[in-house]
Amino acid sequence: MGKKVKIEDYNPDWVSEFEQEKVRIMEVLKNSCLCIEHIGSTSVIGLGAKPILDIMAGVHHLDEADMFIEPLKSIGYEFVPHQEFPERRFFRKGQWRAGTHHLHIYGFGSEQWKNQLSFKDFLRSHPDVRKQYQQLKLSLAQKHPADIVGYTEAKAPFIQNVIESAKNEVNGG
Repeated sequence: MGKKVKIEDYNPDWVSEFEQEKVRIMEVLKNSCLCIEHIGSTSVIGLGAKPILDIMAGVHHLDEADMFIEPLKSIGYEFVPHQEFPERRFFRKGQWRAGTHHLHIYGFGSEQWKNQLSFKDFLRSHPDVRKQYQQLKLSLAQKHPADIVGYTEAKAPFIQNVIESAKNEVNGG
């Protein structure tokens, strides 16, 4: 069993922790990634989050991620296959269901890549939506205190709505 679902207040140290981890990842991958981004709630100033850094790396072809398994292992990341997400490769640093860092690898510029950035940018630029998301996360953490899967699944419709809102805003809709 993993640790309890706990939403912490925004911590400005998350940004510097990301920058340090980005350097570690880039060193072991030897510039194989096109881009590394800080994503998820820890990347949004003012938003509370589970204290897990979500990091996104972009590659030309997703198959390249297979070559990353051993180098990333050397800095504490474990490859976690997720057949339900064929367009992503996922690595976790830390214990099962209690990781400290999540590394998501996508094709650079893919729909999934764009969705991650759109979600982050929309929350950053819409304080009212950020506040709604904060309240939802706190409520779901109470409802699913020991069920990270239930917590995550319950957030999914809100996240999808934000991504759609971001797309509509970009497209002038």
